[in-house]
Amino acid sequence: MVVSATMVDVKLLGAWPSSFLYRVVWALKLKGVKYEYVEENLFNKSDLLLQYNPIHKKIPVLVHGGRPIAESIVILEYIEEVWPQNPLLPTDHYERAAARFWTKFEEDTSSTFFAFFQTVGEEQERAIKEAKGILRIIDEQGLGGKKFFGGEEIGLTDIAFGWIAGWLRIMEEAVGLKLIEDDSFPHLQAWIENFKAVPVIKENLPDHNEMLAYFKQRREMFIASATS
Repeated sequence: MVVSATMVDVKLLGAWPSSFLYRVVWALKLKGVKYEYVEENLFNKSDLLLQYNPIHKKIPVLVHGGRPIAESIVILEYIEEVWPQNPLLPTDHYERAAARFWTKFEEDTSSTFFAFFQTVGEEQERAIKEAKGILRIIDEQGLGGKKFFGGEEIGLTDIAFGWIAGWLRIMEEAVGLKLIEDDSFPHLQAWIENFKAVPVIKENLPDHNEMLAYFKQRREMFIASATS
């Protein structure tokens, strides 16, 4: 994440392990918007974060002209409206509605994957079954052989699902179980490679080893809590 050397009126508060942060980073980079990045400690939240997001007290927060915008998908929509260059949503009304549908689908289903990561035993088995069903829907109906969700160009829906291309693999490794087997979900696996090949994405991903160490530590904490 590059911080502009000049004074800018766009500030981004985030924490490096967060896929929600990287959604915003990717969108700003794709739009060519310069910004100042402020790293937050989620275990010791700053007064600045509490000031800008007093309701949820979470990152990311985009601050534009001194005014804060919270929640990553809301921020993506804001970025698309304020900086129309290199559009992330299609101009066709139906296609735009479809993009928003799949983005909403991501919002509604992502908690299942956190359950896969955070739980053990029967609860985790249920999460695995549900997660594979969601991945099948994405593979067959969301993508269905397209390069990206909207066709040939990366868009807002791809950014929303971007955590599958990086974070899910690391979560699988930390848990020791795979949701995406080598011979499963071919359209989704092709999309993962296409997504990670986009220069802005490729150049703005967290370090794999640092992420794995972080997620292994978090996994151990969840297991200890579940079994205590």
